[in-house]
Order: sequence, then C-alpha cells, then structure tokens
Amino acid sequence: MSRVRLRPDADADAVSQKAKDRGRNQLGSLGSGNHFLEVQRVTDVYDESIADAYGLETDQVVVLIHCGSRGLGHQVCTDYLREIEEAHSGLLSQLPDRELAAAPAGSQLAEDYYDAMCAAINFAWVNRQLITHRTREVFAEVFDEPWQDLGMELLYDVAHNIAKKEVHDVGVGPEDRPTGDGDARDREETELFVHRKGATRAFPAGHPEVPTAYRDVGQPVIIPGSMGAGSYVLCGGSESMGVSFGSTAHGAGRLMSRTQAKDEYWGGDVQDDLRAGNEIHVKADSGATIAEEAPGVYKDVDEVVEVSDALGIGDTVARVYPVCNIKG
Repeated sequence: MSRVRLRPDADADAVSQKAKDRGRNQLGSLGSGNHFLEVQRVTDVYDESIADAYGLETDQVVVLIHCGSRGLGHQVCTDYLREIEEAHSGLLSQLPDRELAAAPAGSQLAEDYYDAMCAAINFAWVNRQLITHRTREVFAEVFDEPWQDLGMELLYDVAHNIAKKEVHDVGVGPEDRPTGDGDARDREETELFVHRKGATRAFPAGHPEVPTAYRDVGQPVIIPGSMGAGSYVLCGGSESMGVSFGSTAHGAGRLMSRTQAKDEYWGGDVQDDLRAGNEIHVKADSGATIAEEAPGVYKDVDEVVEVSDALGIGDTVARVYPVCNIKG
C-alpha cells in the first residue's frame, strides 16, 4: 500500500476565499468532464513480476477513481492567471499561445502560485481519499465483508495537471559552464518546475521519489482509456528521466471537442450500446455527459500505451476493462 504524502509547500493563505468557497461543498465528489469512478476487471497481465509487486492478477476486480481538486483548483488557476496577465502582459504578448502564461520562476507571484497549487493538490488527495472511503463502504455492504478482507488496498494516488519542483539531469553546453570546457552532451542536476498537463509522472525503478514498496520496479502509472475501451497500468520506464522528464501520457486523449461530441452522439444510445454490446453499465447525471464521453470521442488507448512502451517511458504491466462506470 502506498501512502499519500501531503505537499509541504502548501499555503492555504495563498488560496483565495472564492476558491475555498467553491471547494467547500464539493469535497468528496467526482466532478464533471472526464472525471469518473470505474469498477474494472483485470483482463491481461503483461509483466507478472511487476503486477505481483502491485498486487494485480488476472480476473481481479479493481476500482479506478479519476478526479481532482474540483472548483477549488480551477479557481486557483483562474485567480493566478489573472494576476499573471496583469503583472507580465509584456511577456504574455511574446508567447505563441496565452495558455502558456506563467510567472517567472523565483518571483513572489510564482512562489505564491506554487504554494496555492500545492494546497490544491492536497485538496485533491483528500477528495479522492473520501471517495475511496465511500467506495470501500459500498463494497463492504454489498458483499457483507469488511473492505480489508476484500483486499481493497490503495495501489497508487498521483496528481496530474500540476507543476512540481523536481531535480533533473539537463544538458549543459560549453557557454553555460564557468570553465568553458565540456560539450553539449554534458549534463548536470538542476531544479526545475515540471508542469504535467495531459501527462502523469512515470519515475523508473530506483528513483528516490518512488515509494519504497515500488522502488525496485518503478512507480505505478495509470492510463485511462474511454469507458468502452479499458485502461492500462504501466510502470515508470527506464528512459523516462532522459526522454520526458519522468513523464508519460495520463490518458488516451480526445479526438473531438465536447460540443462536437454532443452533436454526433446521443447519450441514451451510447449507454444502451455499451450495456448491450460490451456489458458495461454507465451512470451519469445527464445524457449529455455520456455523449461528451462516448468511446468514439477518444483516441485508441492501445496505441497510446504502445508508444509509451516503445519509448521506454512507461512499460505495460496490465490491462483492465470496465464493468461499470459512474460519471461525475
């Protein structure tokens, strides 16, 4: 079992009252968009030794929870982007896309934003822990056994779509070295802000940041697919630190916008097709939510995982397939 370590840099005072108010009534909820809780079955194991270290085996029932810091995190981002736009308008005008807006590292604004983001990470962890607790209670009630006897231990809980301070080996050219010797292939350890948007951490075996329970095999990496295609569990690959700053994809990725999805799909039809054709049961607040998340909206998760595996940034361990899916 992996234990969550709360972010020590979190500063509640860096979070606006509006953000706190938005999060207060949402704690313990999935949220909208692509957030979900899915009961799954392990259909394939590709690396038995690593799967064993993760406690996974064929035909095992598992639960995948995908959600984050809800309105609190969204408001934190909105608040600080407005401040960045006011303080650094000149810098933003030079960017190819305003979505790349950021405060210069080392500035007070950047430090405040980072501290607020860490607070949002902690909120997200608590949010998922509360949902996990209720999920365990439901399973215990349905099967009339304590959740501990059902083996409902946490595999891994990881934050994505956030920035973290990490130390990485980066290339250093001759112009950057005080003595002028060496070449562009020289590397040195440097502290960086690593922003994983649409990505998740994939640290390899032996990395000190990987929890002790998984350090010999690498951290678990979870890549969700659509609710009709299944998902994958990978382990951090040996090439991830050099190729992608210890990262890989955090999902299959969309092929079309939510607006286009609602034009092309009808939620009730998607729900019926998944139940009749794949024996997957889907529950959501509205048909529009189901239409937005229809299987055809997403890329082929098998191909995404194959690329990750081929690059050595995330090695395939096991595949899981949906039994039932609850959309936020």
